[in-house]
Amino acid sequence: MHEVTTLEADLAALFERAGLVDLDPAATAADEHLRSAAYRRVVEAAARSGDRTADRALAAVLVRDPEPLTAKTAAVELVDQVAGAMPDGAAFSAWAASILPETDRLSSEKDREFLRQRVRDWTLWLATETGDVPTSDELAAVSDWMQRRLADLSDSLPVLALLAAHARTKKTRNTAVNRAKTLR
Repeated sequence: MHEVTTLEADLAALFERAGLVDLDPAATAADEHLRSAAYRRVVEAAARSGDRTADRALAAVLVRDPEPLTAKTAAVELVDQVAGAMPDGAAFSAWAASILPETDRLSSEKDREFLRQRVRDWTLWLATETGDVPTSDELAAVSDWMQRRLADLSDSLPVLALLAAHARTKKTRNTAVNRAKTLR
């Protein structure tokens, strides 16, 4: 009973901070699907606010969810949403350093490493968005997901050339080659 009460209190505080008056903390605490949807809304509201001061507390609540997959998914959503609102890799890295102590409380080492990898991925993405070109070692350190994202969305010919030469998968290398052709 104590866990449910704590979860309800955590949810009530999150909902109030996000201005989500239509959500019932008791009902949400009882259903992982409702919590997952509610966490998405809370994270979106936090990302839109631009105020990063409460993100560590938010991450702490998200990773305490009793369902490990729900906790991981919510933490990834927080990282993804904030990355999309950051001006550059340095600002994102500083923000990530503040929440990683909380996300490192996820129950599974695999989930903790996934979050750390996601942070590395977004840091590289944001650096390329401000004109940096990664080294082949830096490119090798990002996930296949980020390599595909770069090949699909980057407008940097040097980044696309690097991907064409060094991406892990043939599909990503081909995508980079074809995308570069369309940008010339």
